Amino acid sequence: MGWKAAEKLIRHWKILRGDNVMIIRGKDKGESGIIKRVIRSQNRVIVEGKNLVKKHIKQGPGHEGGIFTVEAPLHASNVQVLDPVTGKPCKVGVKYLEDGTKVRVSRGIGASGSIIPRPEILKIRTTPRPTVAGPKDTPMDLVLEKTYDPKIGKGMPDL
Repeated sequence: MGWKAAEKLIRHWKILRGDNVMIIRGKDKGESGIIKRVIRSQNRVIVEGKNLVKKHIKQGPGHEGGIFTVEAPLHASNVQVLDPVTGKPCKVGVKYLEDGTKVRVSRGIGASGSIIPRPEILKIRTTPRPTVAGPKDTPMDLVLEKTYDPKIGKGMPDL
């Protein structure tokens, strides 16, 4: 990617995977769906069941060939998040509540100003964290071992 293309990347994403959005431009204009995937390197999103295109796939070892219908990516500017109260497309803003938590709110003409909740699917990790220590993990007794005492200078290297 060149530097000109990198300049145009969205820095602060307001659309998240799992959001309910409406397509505002293109052949599926006016239809709503859920964001399946966000491709941040290209400013694009894939909406579940929308922007379907035919793809010719050659037969190979382990899979059949043929013509398949797949979801093509849409540019992020062609979708808007749906307001949870009115059900209309709106812009997304950020507010801080009294307790200091950061929340997304609906903005724009006809928006209710209500909180847009974070999708539950974001809490599910795509790759689970390992639960068993691997061969390259440091044993817990070595991690908890005290090797330096600041009061007496024990553990300082001789310089």
